[in-house]
Parts: sequence; C-alpha cells; structure tokens
Amino acid sequence: MMTKTIIFDYDGTIHNTLGIYEPAFRETYQWLTKQKAVEEREIGSAEIAGWLGLNSKEMWNTFLPELDQSYKEQASRMVGDLMVRQIRKHKAVWYPGAEEMLTALKNRRYHLIILSNCKASYREAHWKEFGMERWFDRFYDCESYGFRPKTEIVQEIIREYAGPYLVVGDRRQDLECARACKSPFIGCLYGYGEKGELNGADHLAEHIEDILQLVI
Repeated sequence: MMTKTIIFDYDGTIHNTLGIYEPAFRETYQWLTKQKAVEEREIGSAEIAGWLGLNSKEMWNTFLPELDQSYKEQASRMVGDLMVRQIRKHKAVWYPGAEEMLTALKNRRYHLIILSNCKASYREAHWKEFGMERWFDRFYDCESYGFRPKTEIVQEIIREYAGPYLVVGDRRQDLECARACKSPFIGCLYGYGEKGELNGADHLAEHIEDILQLVI
C-alpha cells in the first residue's frame, strides 16, 4: 500500500540549523557567564550540534542540569529570540536540493507534514520566511503540545491525516516517532545524529536528494 503522508523532522533534515543555532547559543552562553551563572569554558561546534533535535527543556537539562531553573528559562528564551531574529534577517538556509525534493514529492500528491521539537515562534518565522505552505500541509511544533515527545504528538497527526505513513529525520527521536506510528523510517545521515543513533532505520539517506528515491 502506497504511503500517503510523509512526516518530516525539520532541523537537520530540511533546515541546516547550525548556522543560526551556534551563534545564538554562544551569545546566550556568554550572557550566562556575565551573570556568573556558569563558568567560561571552550564548547566545540560538535557538542552544540549534538543538542539539535532536542526540545529546549531537554537541551538545557542535558547540558547544564545543575543550572538554576530561572536561568534555564531565560537562556532558552534568549536562544529562541536570537534565532528568530536571524531567520527574519534571511540567515536561515535549507540544505541544497531540499526544495526540489519537496516539490517532486508534492507533485506525487503526498501529504507533507513537519513535526519538530521547536517553539511556536520558530515555526512561524520559518513558515513565513520559506513560504512553506507551498509544500507542507502543516507544521507541528512541540511547544504547542506542552513539549510532549514526538512519539505522543504523532498520534495527533495520524488522527488528522490518512496513512500509510513514512517518517524522515536525523535523530533517534524521529526513529522512535516512526515506531510509534508503525511506519517505515528514513534516517538522514547528513544531519546531526551521532554514530549509531539511526541503527534500525529502514533506509538511510546520505544526501537530501536520496530521500526521493527511498520514498515508498
């Protein structure tokens, strides 16, 4: 039976996020050091990239579990605001080939959905910046669902859109999301997942253009 609805992750799958996330994080961390909430230390790009795919609460609890909750909340807001500002300045970029891949899938009459561990303001800024209604039926952000995991939010999608489904993403959470809706999974090796994180994927895409050949 042919797939009807394709559920895409966004950051690390379509959007090359590190370009706007890393400067936003570094500016926020510098602010935290000035507040004497944290100590100055060297943080590499690879460590920063490893947080992409986590929602903001998970990210700060993973990175600085001992940080005071009020600072976590302020830092989270600051990163989010700085990223939205960069999106509005046209600094956000999609992976080369993303638009062509999505257009080809849209022309095949698939329902295309985004499910992302992002905030509502981030979703809105991207939707407007890239004119995402040209491809996508809807963009689900986790903030609008109380930062629930993707495995739970996907249940809303399958109530609203016809299956069979296919999930495409670069992190373990996306693989778990696919299993939660009993669908095949395409793991994106070009994204931000760590080695072995996508073990168990039904298919692997080394480049974004590979997705088109792998869609069932």
